[in-house]
Amino acid sequence: MSTNQLFYTLQIADNALILGHRISEWCGHGPILEQDIAITNTSLDHLGQARSLYQHAADLFNALSSAEKTNCFASAALQAKISKGENLTEDDLAYLRDGWDFRNVLLVEQPNKDWAYTIARSFFYDAYNFCFYTELQKSKDSALAAIAEKSLKEVTYHLRWSSEWVIRLGDGTDESHARIQEAINSYWAFTGELFEMSVVDKAAGEVDVNALKPVWLQRVTTVLDEATITVPKDAWMHSGGKDGRHTEHLGYILAEMQFMQRAYPNMEW
Repeated sequence: MSTNQLFYTLQIADNALILGHRISEWCGHGPILEQDIAITNTSLDHLGQARSLYQHAADLFNALSSAEKTNCFASAALQAKISKGENLTEDDLAYLRDGWDFRNVLLVEQPNKDWAYTIARSFFYDAYNFCFYTELQKSKDSALAAIAEKSLKEVTYHLRWSSEWVIRLGDGTDESHARIQEAINSYWAFTGELFEMSVVDKAAGEVDVNALKPVWLQRVTTVLDEATITVPKDAWMHSGGKDGRHTEHLGYILAEMQFMQRAYPNMEW
């Protein structure tokens, strides 16, 4: 079995895990109780998607030959398990890989900052995710197709929620308008990577993400126009996350998220 499908699945899973963890930081800190609950539930949706994808990725990895397994990850913790001939689990893939083994886009690891920045990041990614999962339902991998079909129901709600917040902030007070415009301008430079065809994207032969950009842009522009937000002009875009080159923010996320598993190996609840 080729490693292409494994890395492709991990790329999708990493986006869900890192964004889910990022959003979970709002738990108990939302602007009002209703939205605190809403954004926490959104984070749980992302984490649920990540778990399904990591379970599938673990199955794909465990079916590889010994030689293929050896070259998959740079993490010393995973290499130790692989060298012993042990199968990997969803937890291993989430908690024992190092930063350079993660393939998430840079957008999802960016800090929350304030409510406007959090909304802008979610809005950009939700609009992409809706387009992406719609196409992934056609995957030749039946497991990925099933995950996409189930996840699309959640993503549809995510997009509606974040779109409504963009409109509410943009067409609200002078201060809320200024804050969401600033956030949109700042995180726009991270959206280009969503549509880059990485080596993994090309090798897997699943969704042509580059072809999703016109649909994404139309959806985003429609919402921003209603919110009276100026659509940023195309400019230089950040990239590298899909190839394992990340911002410093991912390191802090992993340090917090992976601490328990690494400090107490093989711990069972």
